[in-house]
Amino acid sequence: MKTILLTLTLLSALMTSPAIADHHAKKTGAYRHVVCFKFKDDATRNQITAIEKAFAALPSKIDSITGYEWGTNVSPENLAQGYTHCFIVSFKDKKGLEAYLPHKDHKAFVEQLLPILDKAFVIDFVAK
Repeated sequence: MKTILLTLTLLSALMTSPAIADHHAKKTGAYRHVVCFKFKDDATRNQITAIEKAFAALPSKIDSITGYEWGTNVSPENLAQGYTHCFIVSFKDKKGLEAYLPHKDHKAFVEQLLPILDKAFVIDFVAK
């Protein structure tokens, strides 16, 4: 019985903690769209450079993008699992991201990317 009460007390405390409450709060900050690419082994340097340039051109074509940066993996930890490129696209809010994803220029970029893409990792978050 003591174990059950202790467990219920602990669960109650965790469910009302600021971290849990914040996780379920309405997302109103700037949105970040993080995309990592692992290219196919037979992708050429020229093809990869073309993708870098095409992605870099999106902010001039899609008004909802408020920030853009990218780079290649330089981590000494050897945990990248073959992912070499990381791109971060920023938006004022969720509506900006929602306008970006179906945008014709984003879709055209994805079509250019797919033939040389092995894997992609995408995560979106609200900046704090």
